[in-house]
Amino acid sequence: MIFSWTLLKEETRMFDLFTTMFKEEWRLHSTLFGSLNFALFPVLIFGIAFMGAFLLPFIRSVMDLSVLVFLMHGNFALLGIMVGSFGLMGKEIMNRRFGQASLIAYSARSLPVSEKRLFLNFVVKDIVYYFILWVLPFCMGFILAAPLMGMSLYYPLLTLLTLTLSFLTGLCAVFLLSAGYSRSKTAFAVVCAIAAASAALFVFGFNGGATALFPPLAVFYSFSAESLAISVGVILILFTLSMVFFTSEYQSSEKHYKNRHPMLSQRLALLPEHDLVAKDFIDLYRSGIGIGQTLFSFLLPLGLIWLILSLMGGFLPPENLLLIFAVVTGVISSTMYTWLTEFDAIASYMFLPLSVSSVIKAKIESFTVLQAVPVIFLTGVALYSGTAAYIPHALVVSLCISFFALSVLVRLCGLSPTTLIYNARIFLTYMLLIGPLILVLIILTFTSPLFAFAGILLVIPSWYFIQSGFEKWDNTDFAGF
Repeated sequence: MIFSWTLLKEETRMFDLFTTMFKEEWRLHSTLFGSLNFALFPVLIFGIAFMGAFLLPFIRSVMDLSVLVFLMHGNFALLGIMVGSFGLMGKEIMNRRFGQASLIAYSARSLPVSEKRLFLNFVVKDIVYYFILWVLPFCMGFILAAPLMGMSLYYPLLTLLTLTLSFLTGLCAVFLLSAGYSRSKTAFAVVCAIAAASAALFVFGFNGGATALFPPLAVFYSFSAESLAISVGVILILFTLSMVFFTSEYQSSEKHYKNRHPMLSQRLALLPEHDLVAKDFIDLYRSGIGIGQTLFSFLLPLGLIWLILSLMGGFLPPENLLLIFAVVTGVISSTMYTWLTEFDAIASYMFLPLSVSSVIKAKIESFTVLQAVPVIFLTGVALYSGTAAYIPHALVVSLCISFFALSVLVRLCGLSPTTLIYNARIFLTYMLLIGPLILVLIILTFTSPLFAFAGILLVIPSWYFIQSGFEKWDNTDFAGF
């Protein structure tokens, strides 16, 4: 009887901790984005999916549906990867964005709760929270559109299951990776190298399939109790290992840095805002966030996407695969702007004789320098895949999309892309500007790779959005200290 009462109390505490974390997440987002705008975000996702379902017959006429299936599952796995970066990013987010504020996840020392229990509740909270925010409204839009299209509910319901599995796979994988990274960077690098080599050997040495490499796809293409058990088992293994290796203790020591600003600023003298650009890169270096951002937000998702895309060689010509990958690279590369603004606030510049547009210009110049990373990565992929002749096509389409998306972010969000992207109105505008463009470019490049150079035309609207963004944010009043 005493044991049962103790167990009941323990479960009640766990539930209370979960609900408190859930409320904290909601209050944080609603404070940043506005309660109504944030509450409308799932409704917006539902509307996009509902209307997009009616475009399936058109998409099928110009694109193999296997590509669309891959893109959907890849996007939700990427969403899980982005959400699961907490282990690496948590400390920097707390210290640099929220100042002296403290989330419940960092309260193990002040509350009678173990770190493992806090982390368990945090993971469950993220799963439920982002499932409600992204996965459920997207799939419900597809499910409710199916009867109107005369479609069986089998595939919409199957999509709900497999997209959920994709999200959980990405989330748990990166929780494990980030937990390992916080334990030992050397061991983390070794494990990643072994995993990448094993995956490459499986794909190219043993002609393995995408479904075996990514279990949720196996569930989608050949649903069975066995395939479902394997997919769920992989998630449980990743989750269990992340719990074992998780630590909230970050090794910290006193660090001393030389004043590298004059030297770096001199090297960047060709850039108009070279002093501020030098500051951006020094901030990235000293915070230690640059390596983690490059790895978790760029190289890891793109590496996985290319690995799975390469398995579709039997469906599409190599040059088309490269150009699809270039489009994806351009979209993901545009998020580098958030790297430069994520932990920066305009308030810190207000006491200097600088306009907001000058700060944004510096961020754009820093963003331009960072584009060397996707250029090198995309060139390496083209050389490896034997499509070197299409390197110019791939680079043009990738860079044009990246800078166009950047210009839209500047116009809509200024120096706060991370805090405004969950605003339903801004997100809808962003999707309407970026989504159709991506679809048109993919269709055109399927017709002929030469159409990749049509991306150069995006220079005109990009210039307009950036210039109008400068004017908009220079005329906006910002709260001071």
